[in-house]
Amino acid sequence: MVELGYLLPTREKVMGGEHDTRELLDSAREAEQLGFNSIWAGDSLLARPRHDPLTLLAAVAGALPDLYVGTAVLLPALRNPVVLAQQLATLDQLSDGKLIVGAGIAADAPSIRAEFTAAGVPFEKRVGRLMEGFRLCRALWTGEPVSWDGRWQLEDAVLAPLPKRPGGPLIWLAAGVDAGIVRAAKHFDGWFPIGPDAAEFGRRQQDFNKHTEAAGRSPQTTALYLTLAIDDNRERADQAIKGYLETYYGVPAQLMRTFQACCGGPLAEVLAFVRAYVEAGAQHLVIRCVGDHQQ
Repeated sequence: MVELGYLLPTREKVMGGEHDTRELLDSAREAEQLGFNSIWAGDSLLARPRHDPLTLLAAVAGALPDLYVGTAVLLPALRNPVVLAQQLATLDQLSDGKLIVGAGIAADAPSIRAEFTAAGVPFEKRVGRLMEGFRLCRALWTGEPVSWDGRWQLEDAVLAPLPKRPGGPLIWLAAGVDAGIVRAAKHFDGWFPIGPDAAEFGRRQQDFNKHTEAAGRSPQTTALYLTLAIDDNRERADQAIKGYLETYYGVPAQLMRTFQACCGGPLAEVLAFVRAYVEAGAQHLVIRCVGDHQQ
């Protein structure tokens, strides 16, 4: 059964000069009423300013205890993993074990490099920081004393509270390259790409399954991040996505659409676009709406 997630427009609200959180929580409530399974929030400090996802999702989890909450996606390398382990454990308790940590390494762009510098974190070797950081989080989530000699130094450290979910929250890795898909298959609970087209996604989904099986693991979740605009006027919908991507990322929309799954147009066409990914193996769809979210 396919599950649907709704991405809260945190970045869009901030770009529009709206910093209040009330409408975001109201949107989450409406998504629940419409039958969505999960609520998601993105992450950035300075490159694409928005609300802090963990704080916001704590409010969502408290207000809507039946829904999953997730990050799409968190940049764990920006955070000290000991602090992050405590934050995620607390949020997992607040959500009654329904936290999903979508995580990525961040794209290589000047604004994101500046964001890492501002946070006091080296941009280089961020893959290694992500991997070691989550290994440390998972060690702390056992509740046993942890001694660690790596990028971070711990001696007989014990974390509390522990997550609600044994072993810690689900972690889905955002990855578009082959090496990232292998990492997701071997070390994480799911693969969480943002594209590309359905045919190529299907091929990579099969690779993900093969690598998971080769690692001796049971099948893991494949999620997908989709950007959609509903409008009976196809050209207007396409232009809305173009303007949205260029404002959001500050680069040509044509470039973003080479690796991001986007579709704008009449409802029937958008549904056909979405179904193609479901048929290719997507199990959890996180929907980012462009334009009128009510529509």
